[in-house]
Amino acid sequence: MPPASETFIRRGTSRDAPVLRAILNDTFESTWLPELTPAAAQRYRDEDRPSVYIRERGAEFRVAEYDGQVVGFVDWDADFVNALHVHSSHVQRGVGSRLMDLAENEIASAGFPNARLETDTFNSRSRAFYEKRGYREADRYPDIEWNSGLTTLLLVKSLSRAGGLDAGCEHKSE
Repeated sequence: MPPASETFIRRGTSRDAPVLRAILNDTFESTWLPELTPAAAQRYRDEDRPSVYIRERGAEFRVAEYDGQVVGFVDWDADFVNALHVHSSHVQRGVGSRLMDLAENEIASAGFPNARLETDTFNSRSRAFYEKRGYREADRYPDIEWNSGLTTLLLVKSLSRAGGLDAGCEHKSE
């Protein structure tokens, strides 16, 4: 597996849609499916949520690519990180960190003092990743998206330009 420093980050394009769907389905299967009610899982499939999300927001994604293959993406709007997904074959290789470095740097550059995002209480891997990055719990509330009795956490990180957020954020936007 390549070091994260060899991972190229670029803006997503419509050509990425099939692999972005595969990444979303991969993270759904490995992370969410075990926690959802059968009805919620079926709704996810019936509504084709990955395709809808990619159609609505895909042009805003920043994708991580290695050797011509998209391996993950991040999506943010203003100060809120909507999604960070890395294919399970590339987890814990620095790809997620590189993508978050970029998102946090861009959020700070836009003048926002904080970055915000959500994760769920059951997702211990996600929670540990964000805690290590300096995110702290600001709120918790029922996860109404999945209607499966889950609890969502709102996490917030203070951003400081003096903190060197742009370190390691070599990227090229198309």
